[in-house]
Amino acid sequence: MPHRTFFWFILPSLAAMFLFIALPIVSVAFQSLFIEHEQVLIEVENCGPFGCETETVVDNEATAAKREAEPLGRFNGLGTYFDRGHLATAEVSEAWSTRESLGGFLGEVMNLPFYRAMAFTLTYTFVCTPVLILLGLAVALGVNGLPRAFKGPTIFVSLLPMIITPLIGSLILFWMIDAEGIFGKTLQVIFDDPELSLKASPSLTWITLIVYGIWSSTPFAFVVFYAGLQTVPEDTLEAAMVDGASRWERIRYVVIPHLMPLVVFITLIQLMDNFRVFEPIIGFSAQANASSLSSIIYDDLRGDIARFNSAAATSMLTIIGVAILLTPVLIRTWRDFNRKRA
Repeated sequence: MPHRTFFWFILPSLAAMFLFIALPIVSVAFQSLFIEHEQVLIEVENCGPFGCETETVVDNEATAAKREAEPLGRFNGLGTYFDRGHLATAEVSEAWSTRESLGGFLGEVMNLPFYRAMAFTLTYTFVCTPVLILLGLAVALGVNGLPRAFKGPTIFVSLLPMIITPLIGSLILFWMIDAEGIFGKTLQVIFDDPELSLKASPSLTWITLIVYGIWSSTPFAFVVFYAGLQTVPEDTLEAAMVDGASRWERIRYVVIPHLMPLVVFITLIQLMDNFRVFEPIIGFSAQANASSLSSIIYDDLRGDIARFNSAAATSMLTIIGVAILLTPVLIRTWRDFNRKRA
């Protein structure tokens, strides 16, 4: 395709990406450098029958005028990124200097909101992503080997988690694990503990959220792998069977290498999606035991006082985190591409 034709072909996509992706990111980055204006305080004298008193009050008119003149707030540079609600460099440095043990240091750091959210986000991402890829591949292989009459109903059942809206799905599971729900009640009977609750501890909450994440995302991997299995060369599989290869050997040496580009694709999508985990936390009302970077942004924007600069800073840190996670996968993909070209 001529370069000129190719340029006009991709121009609409480039324009849309610039307007709806690049510009908003630049805007968010710019807003993260400012903080809200301080309130203007004045001293007023109130006189009564027992004398006069001087008190400090907020000058609403002056405060509103300042905010109207500078709607972004006052410039703070990278101060928001390093405050206690984010990277907390001062608090981390103090905890390190006064540490008695590594465990004590980590315990103090995990009490900071950003690092607590980062711990859950990374745990959720690095547990859910490989497990759902393996499960998706296993389900795809199983469905692909079924008789034709059973494939349709099995595919429909396998896709149910994808059909259900994430927030609704998390609410349904939230009710099921409740003390009066089917799962919660069953566990109480099994362990003979009427006080047992999956919502009671951070560890159980994390496990529940991770299980839900795997359940809700596995159908995506299944669909992609099932489509890829339809393109596996039959001649290669038949030749492997003639050579005496077992089913596992055919999967390992023929099917999986053929599906590796799809594995990379699913890994990229799921790393980005899982790192932005949000709906399960809200659906499970798990903010007390689990928080993510996205839930911090939500809390900043939905609190009594909207903290746009804090939400913007967390958004930029989330983007940086996603870029760091994707870098190794992208580097490997680029190397494989160059190796094939050579």
